[in-house]
Amino acid sequence: MTVRGRGAGRVGRVLVVTDRAQVPPGRDLLDVVAAALDGGADGILVRERHLPDAQRARLVEATAVLCAEAGALLVVAAPLLGPSGMHGAPRSPRPIQGAGVHLRSVDVDVDLVSAAVVGRSCHGVADLVRAADDGLDYVTLSPVAASASKPGYGPALGYEGLRTTLATARRVRRTLPAVLALGGVEPHDAGRWVGAGADGVAVMGAVMRASDPRATTRALVAAVDAALARRPPRDSKAPAT
Repeated sequence: MTVRGRGAGRVGRVLVVTDRAQVPPGRDLLDVVAAALDGGADGILVRERHLPDAQRARLVEATAVLCAEAGALLVVAAPLLGPSGMHGAPRSPRPIQGAGVHLRSVDVDVDLVSAAVVGRSCHGVADLVRAADDGLDYVTLSPVAASASKPGYGPALGYEGLRTTLATARRVRRTLPAVLALGGVEPHDAGRWVGAGADGVAVMGAVMRASDPRATTRALVAAVDAALARRPPRDSKAPAT
């Protein structure tokens, strides 16, 4: 596999992940996205992998407009080619200038993907090392806590587990992609995940289900910013703040 070695793409310190199934009745997903961006989210990761292609393309294009207006990054979860969603190869979504692509942990051939920023889901040390070898820009590391979005998914790393996982991976590869803690992250503990070694957080349910997604996102950003300000510099591809 060719090592991409881009290193310039940055996902930011708070990435909001979409899930239309968790949006309260009477509210539109795009309204939640707009509120999250107004609250200071650095980027939006559009999942919705199982929407019909045309509907998903419209959602991505509408989100791209909102992200461009806010000066935020758009990342799109790579759709699948296989009908079962289990063995399909990743393919790039419809190209959008400056947009990123997010891969599953099982998607290994990053040479199939062409995007400004490429990230991947990771669940342990081996995934993190592979992401570093592939020259990815960022990863999500999950689950860090029990998640209402994916009940029973785990086991959760916890603060010490996150710290140990990152320390072990950094002993193997000194420089890792930017690492975003994902899974059960809430405004009251977002800073603790950064304190445990993450470069930021990726959040789905806390924002998607929020009665006030703007305020929730603002609280997440404030917590992460405060934790990053307390942390000494580290030689890594940490996201710009």
